This record gives sequence, C-alpha cells and structure tokens, in this order.
Amino acid sequence: MSPRPDLEITSAANPRLKQLVALRRRRARDEAGVTVVEGFEELGLALDAGVRPRTLFYAPDLMLDPSAQLAVVDGARASGVETVKVSRSAFEKVAYREGPDGFLALVPAVRGDLADLQLPPAPLVLVCEGLEKPGNLGAMLRTADAAGVDAVIAVDPVTDWGNPNVVRGSKGTVFSVPVASATLGETVAWLRAAGIRLVATTPDTETLHTDADLTDGVAIAVGTEKFGLTDEALRAADVRVRIPMHGNVNSLNASAAAAIVVYEAVRQRSASSQVTALPL
Repeated sequence: MSPRPDLEITSAANPRLKQLVALRRRRARDEAGVTVVEGFEELGLALDAGVRPRTLFYAPDLMLDPSAQLAVVDGARASGVETVKVSRSAFEKVAYREGPDGFLALVPAVRGDLADLQLPPAPLVLVCEGLEKPGNLGAMLRTADAAGVDAVIAVDPVTDWGNPNVVRGSKGTVFSVPVASATLGETVAWLRAAGIRLVATTPDTETLHTDADLTDGVAIAVGTEKFGLTDEALRAADVRVRIPMHGNVNSLNASAAAAIVVYEAVRQRSASSQVTALPL
C-alpha cells in the first residue's frame, strides 16, 4: 500500500495547529499521551533511539538543507508516519522556539518507571530532586548522555520529561538516556535494593567530590539551585560531597554541579579500570 498523501496547512488557525499550541500545557500532553519534539537534530536523535512519531509537521521553506532533510520526511512517510506540510508563516506562529528549522513531531509520551530501568553492574546514576527549570533538566540529560550515565531519575519533579523545553534542552537525549520519575522514598528504596550508594551534593560537608569514592554503583544526587537537596535526601545519603568554591558566589548552576561530579565519577572509573587491566 502506498503512503497516504500529505495534508497541507497554510493557516495557523487550522485546528491541527491549534492542538499543537495547546500541547504546551502539561495536562494537555498527559491527556493526549504525547511529547512534542521540535528541531531536526532533536528529531534525529529520537528516531535513532527507536522512537516512531505519530505525526510529523514540516515546513520546507524553513529547512536549512531541504534536499537532505526532506529525505527524512520521505522515510517517515514511507514507514507509515502521518506527515503534514505546513507553510512557513503558519509554522512560525505555532513553533515552540524562535528561529525554527521546520520540523515538529508528535511522539509517544516519555514515560519512565523505576521498575523499567535496566542497569549494568556498578551503574552510574544521576538523581535530580525537585528541579523546577526544564532547561536544567534537559542540560543534565545532555551531560548524562555524553558521560555514559546509565539512568537519570527525577525525584518529585516540578516538570515532566515531555516538557518541550526539556526535550529542547536535552537536544533529544531524553530519548537516548533511560529516565524515570519517582518520589524520594521510592527512589531511596530502589537504590537500596539495587545496592547503589547515594552520593549527595551539598556545601555543608568537608568531603570534596574528588576525595569520595565514586566507583562501583553510585547515584549522584543534586537539588535545586536555591535550596539544594532536601533534609530528607541528605539524611538518606551514604556520603555527602561538596564542590570547592573559590569565588564570591556560593553555588553553581544545578546542571553545572551535576556535570562536575558526574565527570569526576567517570574519571575515577576510567582510572580504576586501567589499574585493573594492568598485567600482574
């Protein structure tokens, strides 16, 4: 059976595009069971991770490399994905960000449960407690993807994994990094059952992050920029670490703090594996 022809939309008042605008609200996304992916690069990462869009909206007049990028549209259409051609003016009015590149897709909602996470031996996990800024959560996912983190857990999150700004901030890595959402109690119980130590970042400790043992199975926990981790999370931690601060500010951006400690864990693990690999 040949692919169905594209629907073409030229007005931002079209009901289909109005539905896209409505999906900026979390409740609407939850009810529809979808996540909005905007951007060619972000869509490419989602496709590489095995995500199959429900609908792909595209505007050829906004594409940076139409000949190559339209091939992606053709491939999606051939696989049975609904493809909708949108005029430049209509797309610009419903796009989630300034300077859109002509790609916006509806994909199945990003859902993650602790029980679904499959971890290797001695996993490296990132735990984000109460983060309120979608951009920070997205940036942490980019770090997690680059550093080879095995899972990211959002504890009592203010935002959801399907927030368009999370997807954008993560550059699409929300689809390549295993994620989950849970309460603090559920997360701590899950970590204990898996034999994973909880490492809390806080300025209220003498232990530097470089002095702590971050090998074996560890979960590095970061909190909000304003308040940090909750007292409950700090009490649950197996060890507390701090990042040395030599300037006038007393805190780092949450995603920057996460990146510093995560890469220290990567460094330690790399050094440990090299020592293990040395001949006797």
